[in-house]
Amino acid sequence: MSGRCLGAQMPRVDPRDDRGSILPLIAGFGALALAVVLAVSAATSLYLERTRLFTLADGAALVAAESFDLADVRVTPEGVLRPLLANADVRRDALRYLAESPSATLEGLHLVSATTPDGLSARVTLTSSWRPPVVTLFLPEGVRLEVTATGRSVFG
Repeated sequence: MSGRCLGAQMPRVDPRDDRGSILPLIAGFGALALAVVLAVSAATSLYLERTRLFTLADGAALVAAESFDLADVRVTPEGVLRPLLANADVRRDALRYLAESPSATLEGLHLVSATTPDGLSARVTLTSSWRPPVVTLFLPEGVRLEVTATGRSVFG
């Protein structure tokens, strides 16, 4: 008996026949396109959330930079009027701004610090949580964002 099976014939394959070979390409391209769309939408969402958080921190820093009373204004040796900020006033006004701001609805929003490093500027640091629009295996469940903004007091 030879190495051939009786009754079974091997089908002849024509090398020019490409039937069925496009379906795996379409499936692979579809999966790749879906992954790209999810990654781009997550990156856009992250960028917008960070921009919102920075805008909120910038507004809080600007409000806190104007947290001085007229009694806190001093004349420098050059004859220039300069306000003198206090850490407690900066923090109080930053918290008040965040409480009254309609855009302070970020998830996990927290005021890390609101201080005055030199008595003329207010520095505000905020954190919040970001979650991607669609959670996948390739994208994290969330990222903690932190931004710092500085506002400078100007009098006159």
